[in-house]
Amino acid sequence: MSTIATLGDPAPALKGPISTGSEWTFELIQRYDQAIAEAAQEFGLDTYPNQIEIITSEQMLDAYASAGLPIGYPHWSYGKEFIRHEQAYRTGVQGLAYEIVINSNPCIAYLMEENSIAMQALVVAHACYGHNSFFKGNYLFRQWTDADGILDYLVFARKYVMACEDRHGIGAVEDIIDSCHALMSHGVDRYKRPHPISYKAEAERQAARDEHERRQYDDLLAHTVPTASAPADDEAKRAVFPPEPEENVLYFIEKYSPKLEPWQKELVRIVRKLAQYFYPQTQTKVMNEGWATFWHYTLLNRLHEKGQVNDGFMIEFLQSHTNVVSQRGFDQRGYGGINPYALGFAMMQDIRRICEHPTEEDRLWFPDIAGSDWIKTLDFAMRNFKDESFIAQYLSPKLIRDFRFFAVADHQAKPKLEIDAIHDDDGYRRIRKLLAQQYNRDALLPDIQVVRYNRDTDRSLVLRHQKTRGRPLAADDAGEVLKHLSRLWGFKVRLEETEADGRVSSAREIGA
Repeated sequence: MSTIATLGDPAPALKGPISTGSEWTFELIQRYDQAIAEAAQEFGLDTYPNQIEIITSEQMLDAYASAGLPIGYPHWSYGKEFIRHEQAYRTGVQGLAYEIVINSNPCIAYLMEENSIAMQALVVAHACYGHNSFFKGNYLFRQWTDADGILDYLVFARKYVMACEDRHGIGAVEDIIDSCHALMSHGVDRYKRPHPISYKAEAERQAARDEHERRQYDDLLAHTVPTASAPADDEAKRAVFPPEPEENVLYFIEKYSPKLEPWQKELVRIVRKLAQYFYPQTQTKVMNEGWATFWHYTLLNRLHEKGQVNDGFMIEFLQSHTNVVSQRGFDQRGYGGINPYALGFAMMQDIRRICEHPTEEDRLWFPDIAGSDWIKTLDFAMRNFKDESFIAQYLSPKLIRDFRFFAVADHQAKPKLEIDAIHDDDGYRRIRKLLAQQYNRDALLPDIQVVRYNRDTDRSLVLRHQKTRGRPLAADDAGEVLKHLSRLWGFKVRLEETEADGRVSSAREIGA
């Protein structure tokens, strides 16, 4: 691995094309980085400092296995992923990405050494200025990730897991991490928790409460008001814990598991923190890739306008770009669903079109942005939306026609499929709503929440799955996940399924 561009001195500017051949050098990549940075400044892109690394194909496969993280704790699943990706790559079943980019400060981008100089420049524009600015600006990344501290935390996590393996054995550590990985999708918060207050602040709050009670206390009233029912009320309140359902299962295990030792709870916390780190990426796949693709297209075209790249460079770049944003039809070979690069890039381009050259249809559907400043409009969209709300807000009738979207209803009680929405006014709204729902993470996962911990009796844990919300439970998978939950909890675990009216329709238990 070679680091070729960080915060070093800029290379001297050159007149004419930066390069004319296909081979890259460290100096050429630095010159392209400088030129792209200047173009990005023209459009007001705000990024973290960049750190560019050149890696081999094997190192890229290794990065695949660890979910793109530069440092990871040891676990057998990463080796399994490496072998799977390597076999697929060697046999031609799968290619490798041009880059991997890390949401950190500085922002780390991995470039493949096999790339030509045109592809290296594309990757720099895409990752170092597209993804980078999205990481720094989007509200989900600002709320849920700590770009300044993630690398230090990864170092801590790796050292801690390895120390636990030395002290407690590899098998004991793997058992905990295995179970945490099985529950990883149910180990994230969707809403920000209040930060825990300091001991000093808590002491001040308690002193204020005591003073308030002292001022409100009436000795005569305290001896005349009956209090016989108070203990029963307190007992009833203590019997229901947590007071509100808890959606973050790993968080509840970390805080309240009666079996896990402190070092095991720290392992749960490590996996939970990493699950939370990846949460914004699952929510913004279309936006993030669309934004990065839009900006690599815009920035490299800007370099061409300024004469810094030649026509040969642009032909190679546009060939790669076209392949990235191509969308196969549902009846074409190789169709794999909606390409997030294609949809995201098309929507970013369409927003710019609506701002610069609105039609009467655009003015009717988007009166607030038609004719506005496209840079400010795109920046606002990037900062304040996720995939679901972005599509619901900005998908236009023109794009619905361009992608030939239509809705098909598949009702279990009916023997035939029905066309639910077509290209008319009602159909546009229906298609936009349905497509936005497909990017709602809550609809892609079963809605499972911790509803009761019987801490005063048998220490059993009760979870509830609402059948009318999210995905239905797969019986076999649910049973396996329940085993992992029981391993972490240590006592009986009960999973109930409820109907829309709250009635428990079925339940399964595991553990003592």
